[in-house]
Amino acid sequence: MNGFSLSVGAAGAPLHAAAHSHHPWPDVTLAAQEAAWRDAARLLDRKWEHVFGTVIPEARAHIARLLNLHDPATIVFGPNTHSFVLRLLSCLTRDRSPRILTTGSEFMSFSRQMARLEEEKAVSVTRVRTEPFDSFEQRFSDEAARGEFDLVYLSQVFFDSSFAVDPSFVMRTVQNLQTLIVIDGYHGFMAVPTELSAIAERVFYLAGGYKYAMAGEGVCFLHCPPGWCPRPRDTGWYAGFSALEKGGTGVPYAEDASRFFGATFDVSGLYRFNAVQNWLNEEHLTVGGMLDFVRGLERAFLAELDRIQAPLNSGFLVIGDEKKRGRFLSFRTDHAGTIAGRLASENVIVDHRGDRLRIGFGIYHHESDVLRLARAMARIT
Repeated sequence: MNGFSLSVGAAGAPLHAAAHSHHPWPDVTLAAQEAAWRDAARLLDRKWEHVFGTVIPEARAHIARLLNLHDPATIVFGPNTHSFVLRLLSCLTRDRSPRILTTGSEFMSFSRQMARLEEEKAVSVTRVRTEPFDSFEQRFSDEAARGEFDLVYLSQVFFDSSFAVDPSFVMRTVQNLQTLIVIDGYHGFMAVPTELSAIAERVFYLAGGYKYAMAGEGVCFLHCPPGWCPRPRDTGWYAGFSALEKGGTGVPYAEDASRFFGATFDVSGLYRFNAVQNWLNEEHLTVGGMLDFVRGLERAFLAELDRIQAPLNSGFLVIGDEKKRGRFLSFRTDHAGTIAGRLASENVIVDHRGDRLRIGFGIYHHESDVLRLARAMARIT
């Protein structure tokens, strides 16, 4: 695949098999990054009129298309998902410790914050184990039915296992109409086809551009169901941007998703995001099409591991059924860190989390790349 000549296509570049962790930026992002600088230099104070009038609407439209949302105004942007987590938490009751239902496999942007709040007895957290995977949805649903929770939070694709769930099951699970439902879509957005239209009026969905969207850091977003949490306590001045010059009393908020805006942030990620989306459209590359391509690489990779009888093979996959898997492979092994380190010494990049060796392929890979990786893993394990 052309389009990555400045990163993984450059001479001496590593064999990068961690597309799920840090996706290389396509070449088109260089001009986008420069455009952000030139607009700032050219427009000065009027830069924000251009950002809010052109750049953000374009990015919103791309996301609405990808998630099948009928109203792009339900999308708000921020520098990271953690800022949105804090803003959502600020919407919860202060009369008592909020009750939160989640899983034991959430990424650190959420799990670390919850653990710290638990130390202060500021929240009460119930965690449902994702394993065994076959019973997860039923066990999560049963737990939701047993308690009155203020917040239900879980991933669309879990970062440690690649186990994928259909976000719509959560809305069916939660009966309390006061409960906030939040889906962490960071490993789902642009990795697997995602359809939110049926749940868009009820569920918050957060994700970002760092991974499969190929836009780098600083371009995260939150889909906000209309009417939910109209006045977050954690608020930045952009949340009232439209009312800035109107004056009046009280703290004004926008009525659309902008009510969840923070404050001044680096907008270059939005330029990169738009450039990548326009490039993908020009190349006729869809989320489903890219997933099909990667699935083919995964099958070739796993078949080669088994063919050469590698010590770490398809039998070690945490999720063997690709229909239940996101867009990366997770192997369970006590030697995950050692394997990742040995591959790095051979200019091959994978990553690990605890006893999980994670491998992700992208549209810039060829079958020869995955065969090379399989043979390298057989040699060093």
